[in-house]
Amino acid sequence: MKTRKMLRISRQRRIRAVIIGSARRPRLSIYRSDRALFAQIIDDGTGKTLVSKRSTEKNITAATALGKEIAGLAARHKIGSVVFDRGGNRYHGVIKSFADAARAGGLKF
Repeated sequence: MKTRKMLRISRQRRIRAVIIGSARRPRLSIYRSDRALFAQIIDDGTGKTLVSKRSTEKNITAATALGKEIAGLAARHKIGSVVFDRGGNRYHGVIKSFADAARAGGLKF
């Protein structure tokens, strides 16, 4: 029987096979740990993280604040358009509120 973690990792591999960040359109990756949310904007061509931010909580209000902060940091680095990588998580709840806040902050994806 497959566990939730195994199912998430298989979804993540499927997504990562298609989504690749470039210098023109980097990858916006979100990771949910047990305690916090992590967001990074990554250029896969050079393998460098351009912008990163961490929240201290893992609820919807923290995800909304993190989305706005990452959009502000991206604007300072002159990044307007990204490819969204949800990290194998379902587009629901915390992930959806993060994405909506990032879009409201000015990121296009």
